[in-house]
Amino acid sequence: MTSVAVYSYTHSVTYVADNILKSFKDIIRLSGLDPTQLVEDWTTNMLALKTWLASGHLTCVVLEVYNPKTDALVGRWDVDVVYGAAGDGNFWTDTDQIRYHILKAGLWPSQARYRLILRTKDGRPDVAGWGSAALRSTAGFVRHSLGATMEHNGLGGSAAYWRKAG
Repeated sequence: MTSVAVYSYTHSVTYVADNILKSFKDIIRLSGLDPTQLVEDWTTNMLALKTWLASGHLTCVVLEVYNPKTDALVGRWDVDVVYGAAGDGNFWTDTDQIRYHILKAGLWPSQARYRLILRTKDGRPDVAGWGSAALRSTAGFVRHSLGATMEHNGLGGSAAYWRKAG
């Protein structure tokens, strides 16, 4: 008896998109914020992620946390999208590494708000509910790279977080 497993690019797109959102949900929750907004927008976020991953236009997914009174950045997490990585056919998400760095980055103030920003290449297809957005300044922050944190058949993501310098 022979069995064959076939993973299409669509499976990879779905796996990576789902794990990006699940990782951000964990980051939000474990950093002391309420993930309700992310969960309520899950379908719209998933549609945009899957559309732009499938078309190859998505470059980075950003979770930006800010002070609603001053509009200043409090913290940020990035997942840089990697297309065509030298995968071995396996799929994985390094949730332990992400959790470790959430604890290292510390809790955010409970009054902080967040938003999800998807950075794309020019010429991307339109997705309802999504438009352009400017990122808040990271002046005074230091970026800490975690390296590869998820992969599925050559499509993956490398996470990093920003915290105040010093």
